[in-house]
Amino acid sequence: MIVDTSDSVCPTLRDEPLSDEKPQDDAASTPSQCDEENQACTADDPGEPPDGGLQAWLQVVTGHLVAFNSWGYLISFGIFQPYYEAEFSLPPSTISWIGSLEVCLIFFIGTFSGRAFDAGYYRTALAVGLFLQILAIFMTSIASSYWQVLLAQGICQGLGNGIIFAPTIANMSTYFTSKKTIAISAGACGAGTGGIVFPLIAQQLLPKIGFRWTVRVMGLVVAVSSMIIMIIAKTRLKARKVGPLVEWAAFKEPAYVLFAAAMFFTLWPTWISYNYARQYTTDKLFGSASDSFLILIVINAVGIPGRMISAFLADRLFGAIPVFIPTIFAASLCLYLWSQVSSLTGMFIWVSIFGYFGAAIQSLFPSCCASLTPDLSKAGTRIGMIFSIISFAALTGSPLAGKLMQATGGSYLAAQIWGGSSMILGMGLLYAAKRAEAPHAVNHLRTQKERGQ
Repeated sequence: MIVDTSDSVCPTLRDEPLSDEKPQDDAASTPSQCDEENQACTADDPGEPPDGGLQAWLQVVTGHLVAFNSWGYLISFGIFQPYYEAEFSLPPSTISWIGSLEVCLIFFIGTFSGRAFDAGYYRTALAVGLFLQILAIFMTSIASSYWQVLLAQGICQGLGNGIIFAPTIANMSTYFTSKKTIAISAGACGAGTGGIVFPLIAQQLLPKIGFRWTVRVMGLVVAVSSMIIMIIAKTRLKARKVGPLVEWAAFKEPAYVLFAAAMFFTLWPTWISYNYARQYTTDKLFGSASDSFLILIVINAVGIPGRMISAFLADRLFGAIPVFIPTIFAASLCLYLWSQVSSLTGMFIWVSIFGYFGAAIQSLFPSCCASLTPDLSKAGTRIGMIFSIISFAALTGSPLAGKLMQATGGSYLAAQIWGGSSMILGMGLLYAAKRAEAPHAVNHLRTQKERGQ
């Protein structure tokens, strides 16, 4: 399911055949050959990715639940932003550091957790990360000051998310070839599922049992999904115990560097709408609390088809970059037009459109990251490197938007223009990355055609 590399910046598997069919020698079959009946391979060479099957799709379920626990909870930060502003009497830019720090750590820790995955510590990373997630949620429920919330929800939960997210993406990528983008996007849809479930929990329970017990209920939901994750998670590659934390050779690849820069500017403003859409509804459109919760649910719900449709288009029809570039353009146009939304009806239409394209960006980006190396044993490391670069964009995006609002007397216009412009720059860099990889893309396409694929 990986992107159609005929148009992709991602050097997927280079020009190597998808299967190595060699004559069987009954007398002396090599250790790298797979058993024809059950596809079981030696520990030294697990063989080609199965590209399907029960075990492979169970890892997609694992990815879905990991995204549910991490991104689903995180993109529901709109639940917490207005509450914290009122509770602690602090401006939006200060409160937004909680959510931004959480997003930053998801990506920044990727360098370390990605290398841990390559070294064979996948399940250990899952256990530690899931524990920190649960601990953070319950500590948030008893926090009574801004700094306590920042430590619990921002740092502790961000660490937990970061420890499990990059390894899970890397693990899914090792099970698939032609279905990689669809598989990773299906896993990433867990963010949309969580983005529906957690706001619904808040909407139903906040008026009845209050903030603290509502957060504890969310913690119980995360705990149950964590148990399922630990039961079904499994890696297929042999551990690569020796290897650098950073694969410096990647930075000699123009396409890799340009792609990293493109994702920095594209993702820099991506989460401001998730953090501020609910607040915009109440502050500028005078919507009710119920309306603002529905806005948050809608922007997350439309992300599910946004992720899957974009993955299908990238995998089966056009390739990743031809889908990714117009997706970024559409999202940037939405941010520019956000300033023209002046009614609740218009806001629902706007979040429906932006939620679709914003989720597609978040889905296509890790799918491409997963294919930036032909050596699957280095997948975790190279994905983690991209994630760490993006972490600085994630850290500063929402606080910068909040500062722009504060500096303009509460107006959202400056933040909206900055967001759209940043995405336009990211789109241009992504096109440059595609051009940098063009010679390989042509060769790969010819090779695929020769194989009749």
